[in-house]
Amino acid sequence: MSLNMLLPLLLGLLLLAACDNRSSVVDGSSANATSRPAAPDADTGDVEWRQHGLNAAETRFSPLRDINSDNIATLGLDWHFDYPTARGMEATPLIVDGVIYTTASWSMVFAHDARSGELLWLHDPQVPREWAVHLCCDVVNRGVAYADGKIVSGTLDGRLIALDADSGKLLWEVQTTDRNRPYSITGAPRIVKGRVIIGNGGSELGVRGYVSAYKLDSGDMAWRFYTVPGNPEDGFENQAMEVAAETWKGGPWWEIGGGGTVWDSMAYDPELDLLYIGVGNGAPWNAKIRSPGGGDNLYLSSIIALDPDDGSYVWHYQTTPGDSWDYTATQHMILADLDINGRQRKVIMQAPKNGFFYVLDRRTGELLSAEPYAGVTWATHIDLDTGRPVESAGARYEKNSTGLHLPGPIGAHNWHPMSYNPDTGLVYIPKQDVPYVFANDTEFAYRPGYWNTGTDALPAALPDDPETKAAVLDLVKGAIVAWDPVAAAPRWEIQHAGPWNGGVLSTAGNLLFQGNSGGHFAAYRADNGAELWRFDAQTGVMAAPVTYRLDGIQYVAVVAGWGGALALVGGEALKAGPIPNRSRLLVFRLGADKQLPTQTTTPLVLDPPELTASAAELLDGQRNYLTFCVFCHGDGAVSGGATPDLRAMTAETHQRWDSIVRGGSHWQNGMVGFAGVLDQQQSENIRQYVIERARITLDSN
Repeated sequence: MSLNMLLPLLLGLLLLAACDNRSSVVDGSSANATSRPAAPDADTGDVEWRQHGLNAAETRFSPLRDINSDNIATLGLDWHFDYPTARGMEATPLIVDGVIYTTASWSMVFAHDARSGELLWLHDPQVPREWAVHLCCDVVNRGVAYADGKIVSGTLDGRLIALDADSGKLLWEVQTTDRNRPYSITGAPRIVKGRVIIGNGGSELGVRGYVSAYKLDSGDMAWRFYTVPGNPEDGFENQAMEVAAETWKGGPWWEIGGGGTVWDSMAYDPELDLLYIGVGNGAPWNAKIRSPGGGDNLYLSSIIALDPDDGSYVWHYQTTPGDSWDYTATQHMILADLDINGRQRKVIMQAPKNGFFYVLDRRTGELLSAEPYAGVTWATHIDLDTGRPVESAGARYEKNSTGLHLPGPIGAHNWHPMSYNPDTGLVYIPKQDVPYVFANDTEFAYRPGYWNTGTDALPAALPDDPETKAAVLDLVKGAIVAWDPVAAAPRWEIQHAGPWNGGVLSTAGNLLFQGNSGGHFAAYRADNGAELWRFDAQTGVMAAPVTYRLDGIQYVAVVAGWGGALALVGGEALKAGPIPNRSRLLVFRLGADKQLPTQTTTPLVLDPPELTASAAELLDGQRNYLTFCVFCHGDGAVSGGATPDLRAMTAETHQRWDSIVRGGSHWQNGMVGFAGVLDQQQSENIRQYVIERARITLDSN
């Protein structure tokens, strides 16, 4: 695509653009899920973080104010712990009875003394390393749940495990998925009314989504709710599935699975006694392939309210009918009580991937507002009368590519948690603009266990022409947007070097904390976004911070460690540059002054062998690289830093290439063999493509 062809698109995109003496536990279990606890700074009681989103409303707003905008400059590192892993870290820690419980990559669970950092116990669920081929977005885990002396977490291979909180001893374990399908679990469970609620991932690889409830005391399954219909000839599990099947036209989508996995966000309102789940994208992405007769394809890309006692359907709202762009609605959901148009409303708020911020009545699912919080080209607006998007001409790609399109599949907001601050009335969103070119895969064939998007990734690859590449990369951005959910408009933004920045935490101390892709952990004023403090974390920080108080001391803790979807696939779109993974738990307090160990970065050394492939072989190599390799090793073979940069392979690695790529000799690192889908010539063509990328890099320097 030439720069002259890009300029009209670029111009268009720029225009869019309860307390006792011992503990004050903020757990959201009161009758009103969104009531703010009395500010605990008047006493010296302990304040912990016992639920994933701090409270049932998932606000991630702490009433602590010992650390505040006036004294934040004296915040320093109190202690840190280095994890024995080197992949993405996304967990929200829990603090319960003076212990920090968190997860690391490969679904490991850790317990630390929250005051000193002493490791109390570690549980390694021994996830088979070869299961990494079944993962969308790195070997990550977003945390644990706690209740009744039990720590519960999910594993990458689909198990749910319950551990004794004091000792780490395994209490029970259950397989929640079919091991013959490429399911995974990366999200944190929630515990509601004595049941552990868990979903799963794997839509892109070909599964059918569902959410399940297991009894906390035994691990026995209590209920399961499927999010998309199965084979109609087998009948339907309930009326909700029968209704959904009417919106799928053509098939057989059930052979691939249909998608709709519940891979991240959930929330629970104890007053209304409703469980809210967010549903993901279709399998494949391309709606024309999975449902050739059209239709909304319920309940893809939807927020669904369920009865937590039996999992029965109550209501739904679909953010992206007939989704064809991987616009999941699994992103963080927050409950609040807001005065809208002079009327007090119980709302649920979400900023899903599609770029619109939704405010719904959480009793009924009625749409109250939906306005763009990021760059959007796929729809002009959301019709408030119908609740449906008004799609832009050319947004669907059955016949032609979309051209540069916002948001791309990485989303305007991904899994990184938001925060709602009742003091400022703002929701803080980790937003991003990462454009993408969607195109139909005219040669699509379902490959069990591998990516099945139904899109042609070649048009979406960054061009080599420097001027055109620079113009495209200029559109790639990252920010925090402070969103007013009552006015349905942004108040202000904090700009970052690039996308894929961390989740956020706000506090009554007029503070907003976030880590970023550039390797820093920072604090800002919650009222206006002014930066007040910054710490060099030596690695990208994606996870959301937490805060707690013990013995009269307030701490701030965050899990650090670069990785995740865009960190692996982003390539040069990661404008902050490649960041090394140093997996750590960092804990801060006022007056502390510990230092992290000094680190050195090994420079990238490129010494590729001669390029011997023909143009046709290089094109075949690029296509297969984009099909099988890009999800871990980056667009254009440019690593984001969390996985090896293939351009810098040694001569020995080049010699062993086929034994690695097809033979799986590096399986212990998650690099399985692809002999079942790649022949020797295709493997060699990929190697030649990587050699070409290394030589292009050398020539440009």
